[in-house]
Amino acid sequence: MGIFNFGSSNNKGTESSKIGWNDLTDLQQLNEIQQESNEKPVVIFKHSTRCSISRMALKQFENEFDLHKDVKPYFLDLIANRDVSNEIANRFQVVHQSPQILLIKDGKSVYDASHDRIDAVVLKSKL
Repeated sequence: MGIFNFGSSNNKGTESSKIGWNDLTDLQQLNEIQQESNEKPVVIFKHSTRCSISRMALKQFENEFDLHKDVKPYFLDLIANRDVSNEIANRFQVVHQSPQILLIKDGKSVYDASHDRIDAVVLKSKL
């Protein structure tokens, strides 16, 4: 264990995260997400708890996020839920990346970004 513990934390986000994340842990939830996205856009943040780049992208996204009323946010720990991560790639026809964010509207991924392209301001423009 290093002094900074980059990428080793299993908890999502920062201590002061203002995002009310919904944990994505089960394949069945993907059906629910597709249904929900017909009423309100859904954001899925795929995070690797073993990756410092993923941790930095998550913190940056959380600092910029102001879409509480506009989207329903889901958080996927892809290390613990690899099957869900694989199904996201298949179902929404995106190449698996980590970290990665997807915007789901009307049951389909209409936008995805990974690594340093994850940006809450850009995401907001896609709504």
